[in-house]
Amino acid sequence: MSNKVKVLVHGTGFAGQGHAEAFRYAGAEIVGIVGRTESVVNEVAKKMGIPYAGTDWQQALQDCKPDAVTIATPGGAHYDPITQAIEFGCHVFCDKPLTQSGETAKALHDLAVAKGVKTAFAASFRYMPDVMHAKRLVAEGAIGEPLEVECISHFNLERDIPFGWSHRKEDGGGRLNNNFTHKLSIVTSVIGEKILSINGEVRDDLGKAPIVEGVHNFKTRRDFIPKDLNDPSLKWGESNVEWSYTVLAQLESEMAKQPVSVLFKHGGLHPRFNEDYIAFYGSKGSIYIKGHYGSGPLYLYGDNKTWQELPLPADIAADIPDVDGDTERNWRYLIREFVKDIQGQSVAPYQTFKEGSQYQQLIDLIRQNDNWVDVTHLQ
Repeated sequence: MSNKVKVLVHGTGFAGQGHAEAFRYAGAEIVGIVGRTESVVNEVAKKMGIPYAGTDWQQALQDCKPDAVTIATPGGAHYDPITQAIEFGCHVFCDKPLTQSGETAKALHDLAVAKGVKTAFAASFRYMPDVMHAKRLVAEGAIGEPLEVECISHFNLERDIPFGWSHRKEDGGGRLNNNFTHKLSIVTSVIGEKILSINGEVRDDLGKAPIVEGVHNFKTRRDFIPKDLNDPSLKWGESNVEWSYTVLAQLESEMAKQPVSVLFKHGGLHPRFNEDYIAFYGSKGSIYIKGHYGSGPLYLYGDNKTWQELPLPADIAADIPDVDGDTERNWRYLIREFVKDIQGQSVAPYQTFKEGSQYQQLIDLIRQNDNWVDVTHLQ
């Protein structure tokens, strides 16, 4: 008999197919895949060599009897299938955001704990190679006592990307759900996991987007931008989520006497003048990583008072899954750890529904936009 972990996939798009490949890379067996549209799920199952395809999640749980499930649908569609999977006794891997609200995210975490199943929350860009290098350098004292962090990014996203889940709060859209989750995970992995306080402001700079049929893959949605945006027959959907945010946070660190200050600044629709970056500043030096998610290279400002590019350590490089694409590589890294844990092997701590719940509650607080102090009375 096979001792492979049996996995059922929920979602047929870029994430669903990526999760399936990542579980196979980790030695798991993909026993089935579920999607909304019969023709699409059948096509994906055939292409990927998955033996079972269906549109009924509960029926698939009964038919496939998986050890674990992976949830690769938009955040607003997570709560019911995850609840059903946990009740069935499955371990659960879920992409970010965990759900569309802090309340439902906490309910899933509480249920998973009560049922004793393992969970993994895929805010997985903490596994970028240069981020892991930065974590090691900070732990070794390369910058002294960590003092503050900056995460700056501008995506210049096309304003006319077809209307879909990313435009709707109830579906798990918004830049906090789909950018901030990764940034926060990166910073906590380097500085420390305990978040002490948070303050933020969000803004919807978009307003509306064209409604277009036929968009099934998040990665190819740009291909569906209408050629004539002035077509009077074109229908438009209203955005109700943030496309820009500014967040301040304080983190506890075993390496610092005082809370570490963190600035997260993201403009989803704004152009960048220079490269995006993540920087860690300390009492004796600093680390600068190019790229909005720390894609590198990494530079260290140390005793010689100059910025020096550092190569990736050989052991970190050797442990990185060999696959094109940062997203796909990070999925594979985390899923490899998750599968080992399910099999009873010893692994380093990874993010679970505990963090997924915490992050969603933080996002709810930030979206309230109620941290301003009226100073109009001051002279």
